[in-house]
Parts: sequence; structure tokens; C-alpha cells
Amino acid sequence: MKPDIALLLVEDEPHIAQGLLFNLEEEGYRVTHVESGEQALEQLEKNPFNLVILDLALPGIDGLEVCDRLREQENHIPILMLTARGTEQDRITGLSKGADDYLAKPFNLKEFLLRVAGLLRRANWQPTLPQKTRYVFGSNQINLETDQAITAHGTIQLTELEMKMLRLFFDQEGKVLSRGELLKQVWGMSPKTETRTLDNFIVRLRKYFEVDPTKPRYFLTVRGRGYRFIKKPD
Repeated sequence: MKPDIALLLVEDEPHIAQGLLFNLEEEGYRVTHVESGEQALEQLEKNPFNLVILDLALPGIDGLEVCDRLREQENHIPILMLTARGTEQDRITGLSKGADDYLAKPFNLKEFLLRVAGLLRRANWQPTLPQKTRYVFGSNQINLETDQAITAHGTIQLTELEMKMLRLFFDQEGKVLSRGELLKQVWGMSPKTETRTLDNFIVRLRKYFEVDPTKPRYFLTVRGRGYRFIKKPD
């Protein structure tokens, strides 16, 4: 059983995508499949992945531009580029845009899986998110290097645990995080631990970042399930 490894497969040809998706999942990887460059960039903005498998010829934003944009954002996630064009110049172009490896179609499935495994080994299986120095939501700005927040209520120096929880919310923006998951990820507690620590932290974050802490718009309670962070409230 492999560790939890998340792959983003960007391929618009259904028969190729289905085959790759099946075989990657058979290998134990967790795979998200999208069909366009726009969808790929959206997924990469919201979620952590260990590797991108990126087709060059995509509708709209093509693979080269996706690759180029990620590297401009200083996102160094490993990229395996796939293309029906196998000329040396195409390979050079792909690598010059920041791809880590290049595979021309049609390719051998075993070789493909070995290339994926090789790139993951080089990356030490660490999820890579865009390297940003600040995170902005509403009137709040958080410096991710100094752990300092500028809010409507003033400037705040955040603690290590506060930042740990915030990073988890930011990385999982829009998703419901259960009490158990938050206790485990932030404090290393058993998910079954009975404690008010989490609730007190949520109250604290609302006091820092909500215009009206009694009517939260960013840090929401989902009754019976946990909490959710929304970057852009309706």
C-alpha cells in the first residue's frame, strides 16, 4: 500500500484518460482528472498534488502555457508532459517551459508508470503548493513568512498553532473539515478527544478576521460535521 499520493491528470482524450486513470488507481495513487488547462490551474490553486501528468495539446490553455504559468508562480510541482508530437524540438520546448519529464504518445504503459514513480521519488512524495508570501481574503492579509496578519481590527502576530490551523483551512478552502481531522492535524490529538480547545480557536479566528464575529462569513460552522473556510462569501 502506497502513502497517500495525489496526482493531477490533465488529458482531454477520453480513451487515453480512462486507461491512465484506471492504471494509476490500480497502482494505489489518488487521481484527479480534468480535461482542460483552465481546470488544471483551478485545481492546482485549491488543492495540493504530488505530481501533474499534463497533456501538451489541450483545448484553450495548452499544456505549455499551464507549465509556464506554474513556474512563473514559483510552483515547483513535478510535471510529466505527454504529447503526440515526439520531435526533439518539442521535447526541448516542453522541458524549457519547466516540465520535469516528457513522454511521446503512443507510449508503453510500464514505462509511463516507471516515469511517474521516478518523478515522485525525486520529489520525496511531498505535496507542493504555489509558494506565496501572503494570503488575502476580504480585508485581511496574512504574511505566510512572518505569521503576521493585517486585519480590520489591527495588526496581529499569529501563534504557531494559529498559523497551522489557518494553513490547513487555506489549503482546503471550501471543504468541510471534521473536528477529528482538525484535532489530529493541528494538535496531534486523537480524533475522539473531548475538548473545547478547537472551539476556542475558532472563536479566536473569528474575533481576528470577521467583521462581526457573531455572524461569521469566512469561518463557518457546519452543524454535525465540523468547520469550513470560505475565501469569497456569497
